[in-house]
Amino acid sequence: MAIKKVKAYFREYGMEERIQEFDVSSATVELAAKALHCEPERIAKTLSFMLENEAVLIVTAGDAKIDNPKYKAKFGKKAKMLSLDEVETLVGHAVGGVCPFAVNEGVKVYLDVSLKRFETVFPACGSPNSAIELTIPELEEYSGYAEWVDVCKGY
Repeated sequence: MAIKKVKAYFREYGMEERIQEFDVSSATVELAAKALHCEPERIAKTLSFMLENEAVLIVTAGDAKIDNPKYKAKFGKKAKMLSLDEVETLVGHAVGGVCPFAVNEGVKVYLDVSLKRFETVFPACGSPNSAIELTIPELEEYSGYAEWVDVCKGY
């Protein structure tokens, strides 16, 4: 199960106890915000795309949406999200728990600038009922991100 991989990952940094698990689903931005008692925009949702035959993850603020012209300008092609079947196989986490931690080898992580307006955000931890509160510098450090991107709108 992916949450075990994420817990093991954060255990290396002495941070496993910061992972929160809920009795309710946190699989969507709205459900996660309700479980965490926070604003939906502070949920760091991780979206998965196919780019040049490789899976990539883009972590965005909960209220942000992918802006296709910005995405195409950055990556040189139209945004193509992974199918439900592809996500777990290519990324290592199932939909509802996708996060930028303990992902499969070769999966690049990008952080969208929509996150920079918050001191802390809440990404999932590999299951549809988990999250961890991280500062933006911690998100940078533990996600192993490739770079910051500006590919969203609506926030």
